[in-house]
Amino acid sequence: MPHQHASIKHLRQTKKRTVANTMMKRKAEYLKKSILKKVAAKDAAGAQELLRQYAKAIDKAAKRNVVKKNTASRKKSRLNKKVNALSAKA
Repeated sequence: MPHQHASIKHLRQTKKRTVANTMMKRKAEYLKKSILKKVAAKDAAGAQELLRQYAKAIDKAAKRNVVKKNTASRKKSRLNKKVNALSAKA
């Protein structure tokens, strides 16, 4: 445990930020899994709606440096391909 006041404050801030970052990542991963379930069930409209929510969540995470910008872009692109392929077949 740190002894200086500034170190104690830094520890509190780190814990708070860690929780916020983890929640942001979890939300994005939950939406990703939901999209993949919709794709497996061949529900194009539902997957499209969830894709919009996922893009918003992952962009927000990238903006706050929870995930890197290129990682967010790559993940969005891969999911977009799957949803678009489903829409093209329907």
